[in-house]
Amino acid sequence: MSTRRGGVAVDAVASLAPSSPARALAREVLIRGPISRGDLASRLGLSVASLTRLSKPLLDAGVLRESEEAGVASIGRPVRPLEISPDAHRFVGVKLTGDAAAAVATNLKADVAGTGERALPSHAVEDVVDAIVGAVADLGAIDQFSGIGISIGGRVNADSSVLRAPFLGWRDVPLADLVRQRTGLPVVVENDVAALTIAEQWFGAGRGEKDFAVLTVGAGVGYGLVINDVVIAPPDAGLGLVGHYPLDPTGPRCLDGHRGCSSAVLTIPAICSQFAASTGEQRSYAEILALAAEGHPVAQGVVEAAGTALGLLVSAVANLTMVDLVILSGEGMDLADVAGPSLRAAIDDHRDPEASPVRLSRQPTDFAQWARGAAAVVIQRTILGTLR
Repeated sequence: MSTRRGGVAVDAVASLAPSSPARALAREVLIRGPISRGDLASRLGLSVASLTRLSKPLLDAGVLRESEEAGVASIGRPVRPLEISPDAHRFVGVKLTGDAAAAVATNLKADVAGTGERALPSHAVEDVVDAIVGAVADLGAIDQFSGIGISIGGRVNADSSVLRAPFLGWRDVPLADLVRQRTGLPVVVENDVAALTIAEQWFGAGRGEKDFAVLTVGAGVGYGLVINDVVIAPPDAGLGLVGHYPLDPTGPRCLDGHRGCSSAVLTIPAICSQFAASTGEQRSYAEILALAAEGHPVAQGVVEAAGTALGLLVSAVANLTMVDLVILSGEGMDLADVAGPSLRAAIDDHRDPEASPVRLSRQPTDFAQWARGAAAVVIQRTILGTLR
């Protein structure tokens, strides 16, 4: 009989070593299920007997279950594939910005069951921790959750401490420990783009893909990469290095003085600034995109130039990493919709005609998607016992 906490099965994999085959089994079922026992044994290199032994405690604890949709074995007998029991655990994902802690409650498959947000009264560490804890409490009783994931724009250490977070003015903040002390729950902190990449790998457009890239546009430009089913995210990934990638040698300078880099030509502030410099009008990003779609000459020129620059960045990523799937996300990626022809033309101009066509996957742009990425991080830690 399994112990239960708040009506949710206590983590049946938490006590397993990170190298345990049972963790690998749970991961395969989570990201590929429903999956037959035969296919699962083949993917993991296990005998059916070993698979049965490893899966039994996970089935008994309610983490795995047999799918209601029966398949047919080669000898004609019905078989029931294995799948994750999505409601065996609940998690919280929190996306931290300079203004708020946006939170989502999810199940084990990162399906969003609730959302909430707490404004940050200040950037003081204590105030931010208060906002995080409050946002979690808004989603339900603390003891019904199995863990908290937090994503943040900046550099994060392996121990989930924040090395640098420019939007908050932080350096060397033990954020995971502070939230863990307040909630009593496991807490994982990760760079926001790395977290979003993990979510796409496990639950999104990258599910089942061995190699792909993620590009985000918003207040900054972000880049995530998965090669051979592994997220490539060393600590320097949190510096937003792709934001310094040169795209236009005659373009404006970014705040760091780089001429025509992706931060200077693609971000929401950059596009708003370019429009204002040409017209003397202060317009929102959404208004500028709408004007461009209506044929406003200045807005159209700024947006089409940005679309060309985005296409150059996509082609650089695809050419240098040799991936053919690039996932486009972030609150500023509506640019890809309005400037679609310019984006595609630039990709074609910088791509070998015999290379595989670059596939673009356009994903949602709201902050709930970022928070869902944070939840995916703690789900991954729960299943694998480690990150990435």
